[in-house]
Amino acid sequence: MSLCFPRVAMPGLLLLLGAGSSPAAWAQQQPATTFRNPLRAEGPDPWVARHGDYYYYTNTTGENITLWKSKTLSGVKEAPAAVVWTPPATGPNSTQLWAPELHLLDGKWYLYYTATDKANPGDNSRFVFVLENTAADPTTGQWVDKGKVNTQHSGLDGSVFELGGKRYFLYSAYVGPQSVLAIAPMQTPWTLLPGKEVIIARPTFDWEKGGGRQILEGPEFLTGRQGQLLVVYSASACWDDNYSLGMLSARKCADPLKPESWTKAPQPVFKPSSENGVWGTGHNCFTKSPDGREDWLVYHAKVAADGKCEGRSSRMQKFTWNPDGTPNFGAPVSLTQPQPKPSGE
Repeated sequence: MSLCFPRVAMPGLLLLLGAGSSPAAWAQQQPATTFRNPLRAEGPDPWVARHGDYYYYTNTTGENITLWKSKTLSGVKEAPAAVVWTPPATGPNSTQLWAPELHLLDGKWYLYYTATDKANPGDNSRFVFVLENTAADPTTGQWVDKGKVNTQHSGLDGSVFELGGKRYFLYSAYVGPQSVLAIAPMQTPWTLLPGKEVIIARPTFDWEKGGGRQILEGPEFLTGRQGQLLVVYSASACWDDNYSLGMLSARKCADPLKPESWTKAPQPVFKPSSENGVWGTGHNCFTKSPDGREDWLVYHAKVAADGKCEGRSSRMQKFTWNPDGTPNFGAPVSLTQPQPKPSGE
């Protein structure tokens, strides 16, 4: 028996389409299965936290901390904005708010962000600060200022990860003329254990010294498919068109507080693409699709090779894994290229 239907319109289908409707019009009403970057046209230093049925997105605005709440990852671009915190008029965290990160720790929400003093702005007074919120939804409730993280150096781009029942703080520390990557164990979500901070990476390759600076920043922790410890970071100055992602790796069960545990990849693991018109790729985070089956890279980039920090939009793309358990981010996708939406959307 044939399961093929004759190529004619069926009355039932016409009733579903409705009077005056056409199959083409009906098709246009179906939900899109693809999306195009960017997530946010102005979106430097993006961060995504997934909790329950929602994604919470934030990026650098410079003037405040804003959260966007969406049930889908690709829906961040249409999500409503909620300004959750504005800085004080004076004090050590009064200006240049950069790189906010949202984390759920011990049942409370924490925002880690970089700021400096309006009365004395600059790298010497730039530190990572923390806000705390006990509300179930971080776009609601009251954010309480927990002060400055007690790092050994001034710096920026603080992040938190947990490993083996312990919690660690990663950040980009200003050491001499350069910016290095440092790590320390945490005592509380806003306090580091004194005297335990160590530097795990310094700029050594030419691609880490672009824009007239020697910079490693934006460190983010990732567990490899074979259990190895990975830190993906951004290299060179933000205004350098070849701003790229580098990677540190350590074996499974290695002590992350020992500098000798870490090995640096000799080449960038994600870099600009002149063919796709993507420049300044960096300052990333990682998240999962709604059904948990896919891994997604969220990052910022720009369309012009103009030697500027301005014009950075937030973008995302799915990534896969190499046979050795390390991530394969591929090439940055053009803004004109449709991508399948994350699975589960």
